[in-house]
Amino acid sequence: MTKQRLYSGMQPSADSLQIGNYIGALLQWRGMQDEYDAFFSVVDLHALTQPNDPAELREKTRRTAAQYIAAGIEPSKSTLYVQSHVRAHAELAWILSTMTGFGEASRMTQFKDKSSRYGAEQTNVGLFTYPILMAADILLYQTDVVPVGDDQKQHVELTRDLAERFNKKYGETFTVPKPVIQAETARIYDLQEPTSKMSKSAESHAGVLWLLDDPAVTAKKIMRAVTDNDGSVRYDRAEKPGVSNLLTIYSALSGRPIPEIEEEYAGRGYGDFKKGLRDVVVAEFEPVRARALELLDDPAELDRVLAANADRAAEVADTTLSAVYERVGLLRRG
Repeated sequence: MTKQRLYSGMQPSADSLQIGNYIGALLQWRGMQDEYDAFFSVVDLHALTQPNDPAELREKTRRTAAQYIAAGIEPSKSTLYVQSHVRAHAELAWILSTMTGFGEASRMTQFKDKSSRYGAEQTNVGLFTYPILMAADILLYQTDVVPVGDDQKQHVELTRDLAERFNKKYGETFTVPKPVIQAETARIYDLQEPTSKMSKSAESHAGVLWLLDDPAVTAKKIMRAVTDNDGSVRYDRAEKPGVSNLLTIYSALSGRPIPEIEEEYAGRGYGDFKKGLRDVVVAEFEPVRARALELLDDPAELDRVLAANADRAAEVADTTLSAVYERVGLLRRG
C-alpha cells in the first residue's frame, strides 16, 4: 500500500531550536515519518523575509538541519533537505502568485499582524507573498497532509484554494492537502512570561529553553521559571499559567498524563516539582545536543547528506513543475 505524503518545515531563524519547536513539531514529525512518505525542509527562502547576515543564515541553516537529524528525523527514512536547494519552490511560487488575488493575500492574519506592528515601510513584499511560497512548498510534493499549528492553518487553507483553482482551470494537477492541526498540549509558553507563547524572537531568552544550551543553563532556567503563590501543582491554564505550562512540558517529554504528575507532586511544593521537570528536560535534551554538535563538527558530511536528499526532493518537485509549465502554456526548451 502506497503511503500518503507529508510535508512540513521550519525556518532557520536562530542558532538553536527551542523546546516549543521540539515538542510542537519535531516529536510529532519523528512519529509521523514511519506512517507517511515524509518531506521535511529547512525553509531558508522564507527566512529572507527578515534581515539576515548571509554567513549567519548559512550557519543557522546547517544548525537547524543538524537538530532535525539529532531529534530523530532520519535522512534515510524521510527526505530532509534545504528549501533553496530545490529551485522548483521559487518557480512554482511565481506561477501561483499569478493566480492569487491581492485581497486574498491581504487577508492573511500573520501578514496583517506583522505589517501593523512594523508599518508599511518596514514590511517587504516577500512577507506579503510568504503564504504563496508556502503553498508552492506543499503542492510541489503532491502532499496529502501538512502538520501545522493553529497559526498556520489559514495558510494551508489558501494552499487548498490555490490547488483547487488550478485544477479547475487546467485539469487535475495538484493533490489538495489537508492540515493536521497540532494538539493544544503542543503549545509551549515562555517560562518567564507564561501567558506568551515561547518564541525564538522573544526579547529576553531567560524564559526560552534552547535545545543546544548547556545542560546547566537549561536546569537554571527551569528552576527560575515563574509559578505563583498558591504552592499547589495542578493544571489550570487561566489561574495558574506558569505551573500549567511546566506541567505541559513535563507531560509531553515524559509521556505521562498530567493528572498522574499532579498526584505525584501533591503537597510537595514547587521546588521538588521543578527539580523533577529539570531532570526530565535535561535527560531528553542531552543526547539531542550531543548528536547535533557531532554533526556540526563535520559540516562537509552534513552538506553531503543534505545534497543527496535535495536530489531526491528535486526529482519529485521537478515532475510536478514540468506538468504545471505544460498546463499553463509555457514553451519548453527543445
